[in-house]
Parts: sequence; C-alpha cells; structure tokens
Amino acid sequence: MAHTAEWKVRLYLFEDEGTTKARAVLHTGTTELTGHGAAHRNPADRDVPEIGDELAAGRAMHDLGRQLLGVAQRDIEGMGAGATERWARRETGWPMPDQV
Repeated sequence: MAHTAEWKVRLYLFEDEGTTKARAVLHTGTTELTGHGAAHRNPADRDVPEIGDELAAGRAMHDLGRQLLGVAQRDIEGMGAGATERWARRETGWPMPDQV
C-alpha cells in the first residue's frame, strides 16, 4: 500500500533585546502542532543574530519532534500495542529549556 503525504512547517523567528524566540508550526492537513524554542545571548558576547536564530529554531524543531513522537506513541497505544523499549528510552544531550 503506497502512501504519499505533504506536511508543511512554518518557522517564525522573533528577536527582542538579546533573546531570540522561535515558533515552528506544522500543518498536516488534519492536525496543527506548534513547537517553541528560545536562545538568550549573554550581554558580554558579540551580537551574532544567526547563532540565536539557529539555536532557537533548533529548539523549536526539537520541541515539535517530541510532540510528534508523543502523538505517534498515543496512536500506537490506541491500536492496542503497548509502549516499547524504544519509546521508554531516555534522550541524551543538552537539556532543553521549557517552552516559551
């Protein structure tokens, strides 16, 4: 059974006094999810907006990815399958800040 779908993600970046905020909005045609991320520049650092954009956008996309995995997990469990070892596994890496 072949399946083709097109999903659209829009990424919005906002900067205000050393803080860059990002919002990633996914449209699947039936569902809309929004991921959030932020980056804060240390006042002692040079102002390089691209770095804040990259960090905030990456964090927003990561948040969106976690939401998608959560939706998939609930859908799998709704089909009668239990959580697998893969779903229960903890992520590694830098901690993510709470949503903005």
